[in-house]
Amino acid sequence: MPYFDAASSAPLHPVARQALQASLDEGWADPARLYREGRRARLLLDAAREAAAEAIGCRPDELTFAPSGTHAVHLAIAGATAGRRRAGSRVVVSAVEHSSVLHGAGEAAVTVPVDRHGRVDAAAFAGELAKGPGGGPGEGTALACLQSANHEVGTEQPVGEVAEACRAAGVPLLVDAAQSLGWGAVPDGWSLLTASAHKWGGPAGVGLLAVRKGVRFAPRGPADERESGRSPGFENLPAIVAAAASLRAVRAEAAGEAVRLRGLVDRIRTRVPEVVPDVEVVGDPVRRLPHLVTFSCLYVDGEALLHELDRAGFSVSSGSSCTSSTLTPSHVLRAMGVLSEGNVRVSLPSGTTASEVERFLDVLPEVVSSVRERLGAPGVGGTVRGVGGQEVGAVGVGSEGPGSEGPGAEGSDSEGSDSEVLVLDALGKLCPIPVIELAKVIEDVRIGGVVRVLSDDEAARLDIPAWCAMRGQEYLGEEEVEGGVGYGVRRVV
Repeated sequence: MPYFDAASSAPLHPVARQALQASLDEGWADPARLYREGRRARLLLDAAREAAAEAIGCRPDELTFAPSGTHAVHLAIAGATAGRRRAGSRVVVSAVEHSSVLHGAGEAAVTVPVDRHGRVDAAAFAGELAKGPGGGPGEGTALACLQSANHEVGTEQPVGEVAEACRAAGVPLLVDAAQSLGWGAVPDGWSLLTASAHKWGGPAGVGLLAVRKGVRFAPRGPADERESGRSPGFENLPAIVAAAASLRAVRAEAAGEAVRLRGLVDRIRTRVPEVVPDVEVVGDPVRRLPHLVTFSCLYVDGEALLHELDRAGFSVSSGSSCTSSTLTPSHVLRAMGVLSEGNVRVSLPSGTTASEVERFLDVLPEVVSSVRERLGAPGVGGTVRGVGGQEVGAVGVGSEGPGSEGPGAEGSDSEGSDSEVLVLDALGKLCPIPVIELAKVIEDVRIGGVVRVLSDDEAARLDIPAWCAMRGQEYLGEEEVEGGVGYGVRRVV
């Protein structure tokens, strides 16, 4: 059964397994003790630190082992902002940072937007660094955070350019390198760096935190004498040894494997839009991780799609609101402004074969078609039913139902007073039903007429504009209405 979710957690590398088993026998003692067993454990810990530091590109005494990548991120943000509290409290981040970074920064976060590929503009980032607490010129930025590559769409960020801007502004830069460290070194210029072993094939429960000498850093929270006082508690030495050994191993294999997997991902990026109608491939097509591709399918329930792919033997993940307990689309897809419904992230682990990818491409069209058919998507037929089996389709022309003054309302400035307006009440319907209903009724409106979709589904804010772009229709904007939001769409073709 092909496992295509390496971005979440890569399978344990054989070198990690061997190192873990060996160090369970040799590395169980306290490395802080002076007796024989303790000295042996200390030698293993020091060797692991040196190996990991070499891969990162830092000094061994700059590297701290933490219980997880998330823990390392929180330690980094808390320590760096505390150390620079006199400089200010702002934490400048990209809008697509990992949730651990956004949670760690909290209310101090100031977000820099990204383009539709998910890439931040280095000049815009630099401009934000120069702003003070009130948004005007002046000091006030304690820390900048920028991922090396995005976890959901694989887009690589301009770390080198942003690092130079941070140096000029005198602001330390924290780089989340969790997704990219196994593929190569991060461009120089960072001040702090974090990573997580399970992302490259090491064991879960090992995070890396590197803090350059000279960076102001004041550890927060519980403390003891271990790990330079930055990450308290007894080190999980067998897991640390396995993490360092596997990092060295995957980096030795990275160049060749990156070329091979990039070819397989290119195959997916090219073939999916050819074999599956109404698909948007997202993320930067060139400046991206070699093993990761993300695409979104119109008129598809993301949860049903992932279940069907699982039944077909493929393990993938999604940023779709249809697969989330919060019923809100991924903050990454939202920041990019791309289609969120039916989102699939494919991230290939090392060793993935061309035959496995071809089998995925053979299975995908039938899986998507079957999900669309169950939902009654356009061109398939059948009654459209949403989550829980409810029928949809309450439609009226010039309706005076909920939100009649929103976008697309008769007489509004957005379409002119003589335009035909068809009001589509999709309140209470979940992704992807509002877009399916819109697609079904757009043909009932003459060219130049307007459909006004009433929806309380958070994903509609992304998916309706995305549908308009994919279908060549004009998106008129949104407006608050009673019980939700009204989205105006003018039929152009």
